[in-house]
Amino acid sequence: MAIYQLHNLIPSIDPSAYIFENATIIGNVSIKANVSIWSHVSIRADNDSITIDENSNVQEGAVLHVDQETPMYIGKNVTIGHQAMLHGCTIQEGSLIGMQAIVLNRAVIGKNCLIAAGAIIPEGKIIPDNSLVIGVAKIARTLSEEDIQQMQKGTANYVERAKYYREYLKQIA
Repeated sequence: MAIYQLHNLIPSIDPSAYIFENATIIGNVSIKANVSIWSHVSIRADNDSITIDENSNVQEGAVLHVDQETPMYIGKNVTIGHQAMLHGCTIQEGSLIGMQAIVLNRAVIGKNCLIAAGAIIPEGKIIPDNSLVIGVAKIARTLSEEDIQQMQKGTANYVERAKYYREYLKQIA
């Protein structure tokens, strides 16, 4: 893995976190317990802080970055899907950001939200708890308890998957 200090900004990574070897982590990044960061993820906290809270996962190819005075917080039990792009935003507990979704500066995604693949959340947009968002920040409906449980199941699966990879993944060439 490529973990970089930038001047006096040093990443803090809990020992239980799983970081894929070709992920890049730069600067003022805090990664909490049981977080998994997968292949080709770029996390660059050169202008402000990025915090990824417990049991969350950031999947292949995602990009996380911040501008000055726009920190990023990813809550507990959050899934960031493949190739999602997050910039200076807040993702609250239990939410799922779909593949190739974009969440921009100062946007706030509430608890237990599902941001569909390819959705775009503009700057400063606030998404209420338990929302399904499709396309350009349009709340399609309130999520059911079954929807929320399914997202929680997926997040828990990534905690277990990271443990499995930590133990069994071996580079052979």
